[in-house]
Amino acid sequence: MTDDTYAVIGAGPSGLAAARNLQRAGIPWAGYELATGVGGLWDIGGPRSTVYESAHLISSKRTTEFSEFPMRDEVADYPSHRELLGYFRDFASTYSLTDGFSFGTEVVSARPDGDGWVVVSEGPAGRVERRHAGVIAANGTLSEPSVPTFAGSFDGEVFHTSAYKSPTVFAGKRVLIIGAGNSGCDIAVDAVHHAASVDMAVRRGYYFVPKYLFGKPSDTLNQGKPLPPRIKQAIDSRVLKMFTGDPVRFGFPKPDYKIYESHPIVNSLVLHHLGHGDLRVRPDIDRLDGDGVVFADGSRTAYDVIVLATGYHLHYPFLNPELLRWAGHGSAPDLYLNIFTQEDPNLFVLGMIEASGIGWQGRYEQAELVASYLRARSANPDAARALEDRVAGPRPDLSGGYHYLGLERMSYYVNKDAYRSAVRAEIERLR
Repeated sequence: MTDDTYAVIGAGPSGLAAARNLQRAGIPWAGYELATGVGGLWDIGGPRSTVYESAHLISSKRTTEFSEFPMRDEVADYPSHRELLGYFRDFASTYSLTDGFSFGTEVVSARPDGDGWVVVSEGPAGRVERRHAGVIAANGTLSEPSVPTFAGSFDGEVFHTSAYKSPTVFAGKRVLIIGAGNSGCDIAVDAVHHAASVDMAVRRGYYFVPKYLFGKPSDTLNQGKPLPPRIKQAIDSRVLKMFTGDPVRFGFPKPDYKIYESHPIVNSLVLHHLGHGDLRVRPDIDRLDGDGVVFADGSRTAYDVIVLATGYHLHYPFLNPELLRWAGHGSAPDLYLNIFTQEDPNLFVLGMIEASGIGWQGRYEQAELVASYLRARSANPDAARALEDRVAGPRPDLSGGYHYLGLERMSYYVNKDAYRSAVRAEIERLR
């Protein structure tokens, strides 16, 4: 006999949004979480957390928070991981979600079986097999490191940013950071206060956005009607040059794409330290070379530590990739609105979206759509079937008119306005 609960895998922002919206819709659920409590990657002590001591939001609290649960006024504009963990704990407590999760429990397998799903987990009670009506995968996108291979070998220490916690590991050392994404830039800023030297190896140019513009969090500006892409790109590029200058003068390559066609770097302190000589920008790596690195321009420098700021792979190890219509690393699952798979009407993915400014409310609306669909299957079956037809049909354009780079991390990138409008429209159709 199939349990009528829906399995929620993960108790980070997306998992909590799933639990809350199932609760609101009166749909029973049961949660699984590997860590000892809620918070996902923001629990720095969690077994798969990839945050570090200096980690803060790169979006401001007002554009990130759940709308029904605003962060307190006294919380900083860009909260630390400690404040965010407290926020998620308060959210879960306020809505009585905590007791619905089995903590210290890892889902090792989830598979369809007859009219339901079988979830196999390992936790305090050992290996447990439980039947559910369906599965909501909300285990996040930033836990499985992308570790590149390089020609040659290196005699020093190499680690991915996922293993980084404190800048004391750099004390007195010559450091090379490969990659200049948001984590790489954060860690570079940490390292300059401890390391003997810090270099960053980059292969492409970046746009750097300061956290404050005109005295306000930069992502709170222009929150009204979105501008057409070409106009927004033209205006924002000029504004950024006024505030940050041209990163090319610090050694970065000139971007071969327009702003917002890749995720911007919300960190102007990197430019500050480059201007003070605390950092150097180096070309892409040609090969590792014993106690040093040879770069694409033929130059060679010795290092003690290499940090791989090379991003993450999507990671759903408990699911058969065919259920997600997914070819694996290098691509993203083929899901309608990044949520629904046409392979099974009882499998959903939450949180598989990246977008500048979409915040946790964007994930909350994903969860609201899933709950609305499940409720409509009995309350409004025609509307539910119409959504299923769209799931099997052409994918809507969620780019908002932007031409995103063809990178793995951009394969599930969306424009926040186009995406949230599409999700809200589906919610309305199901009512």
